[in-house]
Amino acid sequence: MELLYITWNPNAGFGPFRWYGLCWLIGLALAFLVVRRLYKEQKIKDELFDPLFVYCFIGILLGARLGHCIFYEPDYFLTSFKGFVEMFLPIRFLEEGGWKFIGYQGLASHGGTLGLIIALWLYVKSTKLSIWTVLDNIAIATGTTACFIRLGNLMNSEIIGKVTDVPWAFIFEKVDMMPRHPGQLYEAIAYAILFGIMWYLHKKMPEKIGTGWYFGFCLTYIFTFRFFIEYTKEIQEAFEASLPLDMGQILSIPFIIIGVVCMIRAKKKN
Repeated sequence: MELLYITWNPNAGFGPFRWYGLCWLIGLALAFLVVRRLYKEQKIKDELFDPLFVYCFIGILLGARLGHCIFYEPDYFLTSFKGFVEMFLPIRFLEEGGWKFIGYQGLASHGGTLGLIIALWLYVKSTKLSIWTVLDNIAIATGTTACFIRLGNLMNSEIIGKVTDVPWAFIFEKVDMMPRHPGQLYEAIAYAILFGIMWYLHKKMPEKIGTGWYFGFCLTYIFTFRFFIEYTKEIQEAFEASLPLDMGQILSIPFIIIGVVCMIRAKKKN
């Protein structure tokens, strides 16, 4: 069985491009194309679609960054002026003085989801579109972005799984030489399947767009899967070892509840 282990040590990218950033951009670009098509199907004006990408990009990035800093490393980012600055700027202050550009190292999907919801609320306030229509359209496309973000984590050898003897284990050379669950790949596959399901369902049940059902289903699917997949992952911060559930599981529970409530609400509305 050991012969099937995958030794994983990809380079960071090519030239000035990094795989993680490219995966983010590909995921967002695919979601952009999907939502644009949905808007055209629903005969929503192009000028109402144009600002959507900006709202989503800023909301996801800012929410994901703040989510990581606040939930996973508050002792570092919230206890000093330098840490507070690093929370917003992609730099790291050096002990010997000066600073170094490092990019945004540390993004949390739960924070990104919350940031996206807030950004979409601001978007509908500006465009006067139905919040449930916008949320449902974004939900249908979400699987594409989520899939590529996790592929970016895989390329970076981050958010690794626990040591295992399953024959498809990955040996992350940048971490250690132990066979581990490829948790990032598990999630990427699950989110690709989610997009397939959502695209099929929206073709079969277009009348549900605007009820919040697709938004609820998306939250319930993603964060239920996230809750259970956490059992195959290593904890990201030491303080999680003392918790009954890790931080990813704790943060998933409210989103699962919100998702179920939205689906029930949509059913009652129909």
